Parts: sequence; C-alpha cells; structure tokens
Amino acid sequence: MSRQYPPHPLLGVGAIIFEGDTVLLVERAGEPLKGWWSIPGGLLETGEKLEDALRREVLEETGLTVEILSRFDLFERIMRDAGGRAEYHYVLVDYICRTAGGELHAGDDVSRVEWVPCAHLRDYKVTSGTIEAVERAFTHARG
Repeated sequence: MSRQYPPHPLLGVGAIIFEGDTVLLVERAGEPLKGWWSIPGGLLETGEKLEDALRREVLEETGLTVEILSRFDLFERIMRDAGGRAEYHYVLVDYICRTAGGELHAGDDVSRVEWVPCAHLRDYKVTSGTIEAVERAFTHARG
C-alpha cells in the first residue's frame, strides 16, 4: 500500500532515545519530509506488535538495539496537498527508550544519525512536533 493518499491512517512508532542530555535524531532520506530530522521510527507491518515494530525500526535505521522504558505519546501527523486532500496521514505512538547495544550508523531510510544536545534541537530542521515531544519526554524521563 502506498503511503501517499492512503485509504486510511497508517500506524507508526517513534523512539525518543536519550543518552545523558542528548537525544538521537535521524535525517530522513526519503519522502515525505526528506532532509528533515526526526526521531527514529516507522510503520508497523501487519501482525507486528507496537514494541516489536519499534525495536525493528530503530535497529534498521540506526544499528542500535533499545530498551523500551515507557510508552509516552500518541499523536497524528496529517500532511495535506495543495488542494487540501490528506496526502499523508499517520497515527504515531512514541516511546521513551535507552540504548541497549549495537553500533550507531545510518541505515535504512536515513542519511545521517546524530546525538543532538537537547538544548540545540532548534538548530536542526526537525519535523513538526519533534521538539515539543522531546522536551516533554526529557522532563518526564528526569522525573
């Protein structure tokens, strides 16, 4: 099924991964939002559980394995075309995670991966809602 003009919203997952005062961001290699930075993640495959999809996507995009600490946020991303039609429509479940192993490298669907100081997120061209989600997750994770 095409991600573009889907017949129904597509379900995806995202990983907010902290290391100290930094968060892991990936630069998207393809559309939608090619060249924008976001948290690692992607779409579920049929029959796949949310947390399994999260682990798979993080490994594919970054080379890292993660420990999931908590389910954190649920939101929609709707991108409309010039005529107002929903060109892309995602329902996304974000998790707070920490690294468990692996070797960091840019993998599937990403051009670069970087540990970004949370204080410098605004220096990056990040996808809508990413800065706010990371800031809330950072506060939540610190208790």
